[in-house]
Amino acid sequence: MITQFKAGTSLALVAALCSASPSHADEGHEGSPSGISALDHAPIGVMGDHRHGQGEWMVSYRFMHMDMAGIQIGTDDVTPDQVATTVPNRFFGNPGQPPTLRIVPTSMRMDMHMAGLMYGLSDDITLMLMGNYITKEMDHITFQGGMGTMRLGEFRTRTADIGDTKLSALIGLTDTIHLNAGISIPTGTITEEAQILTPMGMEPTVRTPYPMQIGSGTWDLEPGITYRDQTERFAWGAQVRGTIRLGDNDEGYSYGDRAMATVWAQAALAPGVALSGRLQGETIGRVDGMDPAIMGPVQTANPDFQGGETLTAFAGVNFAATGGALKGWRLGVEGGLPLVQDLNGPQMPTDFTLTVGVQKSF
Repeated sequence: MITQFKAGTSLALVAALCSASPSHADEGHEGSPSGISALDHAPIGVMGDHRHGQGEWMVSYRFMHMDMAGIQIGTDDVTPDQVATTVPNRFFGNPGQPPTLRIVPTSMRMDMHMAGLMYGLSDDITLMLMGNYITKEMDHITFQGGMGTMRLGEFRTRTADIGDTKLSALIGLTDTIHLNAGISIPTGTITEEAQILTPMGMEPTVRTPYPMQIGSGTWDLEPGITYRDQTERFAWGAQVRGTIRLGDNDEGYSYGDRAMATVWAQAALAPGVALSGRLQGETIGRVDGMDPAIMGPVQTANPDFQGGETLTAFAGVNFAATGGALKGWRLGVEGGLPLVQDLNGPQMPTDFTLTVGVQKSF
């Protein structure tokens, strides 16, 4: 079991790193003849890592993919049969609700297309706007009736729509440190529906459980602090960020607060190519409250079976075009594999994540 990543401890780590490193400008490294270096940006999976000079713009696009499979309770693997016969159904006692979970998710995929815009309001303040479009798919096994391990069939649910919009300011404290002051605007839907297969063999269309909804439905604060520094051949950094939910949404619940801490290091193979390694720890709380329209003998409908703690390792590469027609364009690729996942109740653990992105400043 891993230790939860508390914000205060992580901030102290960032402060210690900052005090141990010399100040260095955030923009184009002077060791590169073109003034452009692949080290000038953090790995593509890190958001809000760098500032821009006054009047400078940057546009970006990221494609983010996540695969989940299997079932875990805490850090232990369990089988669908174990879930269907031993895990109590929170809604037992309501009409048609069996005593144990009879619908078990087995895999999930999520794709996110994210568009971003950054603008240097001054040399010390950069504004950032990010929007996204999200697609989710989840596969399930339905067990027959109210008990036993006889499988009735399988089904897949799918949701897709515009997600929540992020607006933030990066406020410089020194050349290497800035605050991340953000807010999440609830533009994503929280009333998605899909057709399911019930243990009694019916196929109704119902509101999908919490992991399959697209937005949060709440206004959220997203504070953070970022440290990043570099030399001609190496770069390194650390970031702490959080999500604080500001009350319940219109359906009567809020997703759990989040806290994330990450550290990374990069090495340049050439001015336009840099390899990276990164570690990220994250803690996510359970859902607070309940949507009365989300009910069923499935783990994803239980607000207590959400969230947990994870530690993930990432490897990536950044490319920066230092000349020619594509000068100034950047391409980043980063893949992640979980090292530890300690999940609340039966949940699907993450198998891997992949982020690919392009950026252009002007």
